[in-house]
Amino acid sequence: MKFALRPFAAAFLAANVALAAAPLTAHADASSDALVARGAYLAKAGDCIACHSAPRGKPMAGGLPMTTPLGAIYTTNITPDPDTGIGRYSEEDFARALREGVAKDGHNLYPAMPYPSYAKINDEDMHALYAYFMHGVTPVKQANRAADIKWPLNMRWPLKLWNAVFLDKGVYKDKAGKDVAWNRGAYLTQGLGHCGACHTPRGIAFQEKGLDESSTAYLTGGVLDNWFGSNLTGEHNTGLGRWSEQDLVAFLKTGANAHATAFGSMTSVVNNSTQMLTDQDVTAMAHYLKSLPAAGGNGNAPYSYDSKATKVSLTRPASDSGARVYAAFCMHCHGIDGRGFAPMLSPLAGNPNLLEKDPSSLINVTLNGTENLVIQGVPAPYPMPRYAPVLNDQQIADVVTFIRGAWNNNMPAVQPEDVAKMRKATQAAR
Repeated sequence: MKFALRPFAAAFLAANVALAAAPLTAHADASSDALVARGAYLAKAGDCIACHSAPRGKPMAGGLPMTTPLGAIYTTNITPDPDTGIGRYSEEDFARALREGVAKDGHNLYPAMPYPSYAKINDEDMHALYAYFMHGVTPVKQANRAADIKWPLNMRWPLKLWNAVFLDKGVYKDKAGKDVAWNRGAYLTQGLGHCGACHTPRGIAFQEKGLDESSTAYLTGGVLDNWFGSNLTGEHNTGLGRWSEQDLVAFLKTGANAHATAFGSMTSVVNNSTQMLTDQDVTAMAHYLKSLPAAGGNGNAPYSYDSKATKVSLTRPASDSGARVYAAFCMHCHGIDGRGFAPMLSPLAGNPNLLEKDPSSLINVTLNGTENLVIQGVPAPYPMPRYAPVLNDQQIADVVTFIRGAWNNNMPAVQPEDVAKMRKATQAAR
């Protein structure tokens, strides 16, 4: 669930660092180890390392490319190096970057940095984050890379207008009538977790169409960085309507449950963030998400499993090209019944990602596979492989069409032109 918004995460972190720059009292010095440790935990909740660390690069030193509608931008160095990082940020600078998307020198950050979410971080947590980034992160001297956005689109001043229209600067306030767990879950989901950055649709100005549960668009799913962040409302087909709270806890802790397996950007969220949260915090997030009413969806009747027609089409020889590709490359993991071998191998029958109208994630994961889930240091045994070198656009369109229609999924066909477009976009980003 982390995409073009990652650069904004860098800005937020930079802002948080500023907060920690203020002199600490004798009492604060006495508890500085605890403060830094708390900040480290909060940074995990924000999944800062996933966005601000390039492959084979130093932690938090930036350089990760992120795709935006305007061009690629690169995450920034948020280590406390005084020359290339945020070592000269005051705590005020740090907080301003995280909450308002404004760097120490006054330039505005692109809203790929999820500062509209980080604006909700309270002062106590901001202070702990600053302490961690200033005293718990190893400094790395590495210059930031300029964005690949051409003039005049690279001008930053329009972002001031964007903030004036779309940025809500208020920190999270507990909602009356809601219990402690609900409010904690809402704070983490809306704020540090910035779930809406990937799972909420965006408008023409790249703004999230909703920032909390008061909007019917909030967490109904959206496309970002060539992935579709799934619906997290109570919708029956594409959302969490068939999931229990415990199902959701298991997914956040392990990246898999009886309904689905994490892939794409969500893999890094589980690997670097949610599995490391306390059981209490993960349960609170699940409690909040399960309270959201159904919204979005595919417009179909509630899903019910039916495998009869699919089993007939898969009998040897398979009756169509999509079934033949499935039988050759997919069936040994996902089964003739489409139920996989959860949680190790994802089910396809009734999987919310299969029931989504937008097939972006299915095409992307078929082409490019996914990174290993690594839970408590142990890699998952059966990651999704890349089929881009093996299958052509027509074959991938056929097999994705097959699984979207099989087992009563009843979703429309995918065209080879859709696959070609995704192949081109993702190859350019590799």
